[in-house]
Amino acid sequence: METPWLTPEQLAAWVRLLGVVELLPGVLDSQLRRDAHITHFDYYVLSQLSEAPEHTLRMSALADRTTATLARLSHVVQRLEARGLLERFPCPTDRRATNARLTDEGWRVVRESAPGHVATAREYVIDALTPEQITQLTAITDALLRRLDPGDSRAAIHRRYDAV
Repeated sequence: METPWLTPEQLAAWVRLLGVVELLPGVLDSQLRRDAHITHFDYYVLSQLSEAPEHTLRMSALADRTTATLARLSHVVQRLEARGLLERFPCPTDRRATNARLTDEGWRVVRESAPGHVATAREYVIDALTPEQITQLTAITDALLRRLDPGDSRAAIHRRYDAV
């Protein structure tokens, strides 16, 4: 079966999506490196811990939430631990597992860097769109996520901020 080529309209949309996927991470990373001396992925890890009960998650759950391999996450966590932003310790209910917990210093970094991160998200994405386009963006990304995550295993992560 031959793959149908993209129409000009589809190609235009595809190339623009690739542009956003390529450029946005660098913009987010630059702001956080400048203002908080952390990468965007570091911030994502810290923010996931900040939203967890007692600021603690099993490493496997943290890897799932951040879509990181355990090897990549372990490397990042080791670096953040060396900076005093989080700590690892044996899981009290399963000694085979390891937990990660945000330290007071890590919580301070998340709180202090969040306004700049939100301002950057607003400047480059949210404020560039009308309220109608925001609604459309949610619908578009939902459709893409259904294809990228067909089992909906990450649905709770993506929908936890939906308006009630």
